[in-house]
Amino acid sequence: MEPVLIVLVVLVVVAFIALIKTIQVIPQASAAIVERFGRYTRTLSAGLNIVVPFIDNVRNRIDLREQVVPFPPQPVITQDNLVVNIDTVIYYQVTDPRAATYEVASYIQAIEQLTVTTLRNIIGSMDLESTLTSREVINAGLRGVLDEATGKWGIRVNRVELKAIEPPTSIQDSMEKQMRADRDKRAAILTAEGARQAAILRAEGEKQAAVLTAEGEAQAAVLRADGEAAAIRTVFEAIHEGDADQKLLAYQYLQTLPELAKGDSNKLWIIPSEVGDALKGLGGAFTGLTGANGGAQAAPPAVQVPVDKTPSGPRPLDSDPKGGAARPRVEPTREYPPIDPE
Repeated sequence: MEPVLIVLVVLVVVAFIALIKTIQVIPQASAAIVERFGRYTRTLSAGLNIVVPFIDNVRNRIDLREQVVPFPPQPVITQDNLVVNIDTVIYYQVTDPRAATYEVASYIQAIEQLTVTTLRNIIGSMDLESTLTSREVINAGLRGVLDEATGKWGIRVNRVELKAIEPPTSIQDSMEKQMRADRDKRAAILTAEGARQAAILRAEGEKQAAVLTAEGEAQAAVLRADGEAAAIRTVFEAIHEGDADQKLLAYQYLQTLPELAKGDSNKLWIIPSEVGDALKGLGGAFTGLTGANGGAQAAPPAVQVPVDKTPSGPRPLDSDPKGGAARPRVEPTREYPPIDPE
């Protein structure tokens, strides 16, 4: 009985193992390659699958989802002979599990090496500045080459991204200095433009103020001239209406003489000759008026102006009764007719 029991136990174990190998459950977004006696038979899709135990062999399971693979930094030489380190990230997806299994030994390693070589070809035709500012161009070039090369491997490259571009330390310092200089230059230009605009606005304001001031002064001068003209016209009309004669003019001359002598700084003032003629007429008028009133009166002595005799010639002076400095000179010196005190 014991050998029979042992055989039964062995059969149960073999049946259990065969059952396990017969039923294959493939998760969603996955696939499995089945080989029969080492030859590709079929590809198992997601769900419950039945295979022949001990004859069919499930080689490997492949994830059909999009995968992200970062690659370590790679030294790349630019066109201007500068070494930069570039980090890349690949987004790919397996579209054909059979090709990904049998067309290439390790598609991850193959994609990495292809990325490095393609990146060196692209960067080698660009200078440092273009490399730093043309990431989209580099990404598009990498994706085109990788998608074309990996198509026969059953791989589709969806995106290629440059995660980092690191130039040498000395170049970074030079770039920082250049960037700082450019910013200082732009700041100086903006400051100069602001000062220029302020100066222009200030000049325009001063110009407008000067124009308005000139216009105001012109209008004020016109108004003053109109007022003086009106005053002269009024005086002229009053004189003509009053029928002024020579006596009135002589009297006006006498009223004007004290105005000429005003001011401490006046040392010399000149009297027109017409003043003497007017005074003669005024004196004759007063003399005629006195004779007409009933008899001639004794004429007072003629008034003479003292003269300061100097080497340069006589100058008429008006002596100060308090003994002070001489009054302004009166030219020419002449004797005036006696004036009736009445």
